[in-house]
Amino acid sequence: MRRKPDTRTAMRQLIEQVRCEIPFDLTEEAMCGDTCQGCSSKLLIYLEAELDAWDIKLANGSVPNFGDISNLAKKSKKIAQVLLQNGLLG
Repeated sequence: MRRKPDTRTAMRQLIEQVRCEIPFDLTEEAMCGDTCQGCSSKLLIYLEAELDAWDIKLANGSVPNFGDISNLAKKSKKIAQVLLQNGLLG
């Protein structure tokens, strides 16, 4: 039987997954096209700051709860949806 990861491991895995799937390295020109359903640039800055904050918290020994993991996952999904609508995610 496979054990579920503890919340610290789950948060690290979520952070890694988000960093792999979200294109944080896009140029301003690529982000700001003709149509825009939300400011992709601001959303990416916000999400990266959230991920960085959790990296620091985890490094300092913080233990996230399931709500923390769920909230970060929801934010990431919503931002990914906007990026998809703006043609920045494939």
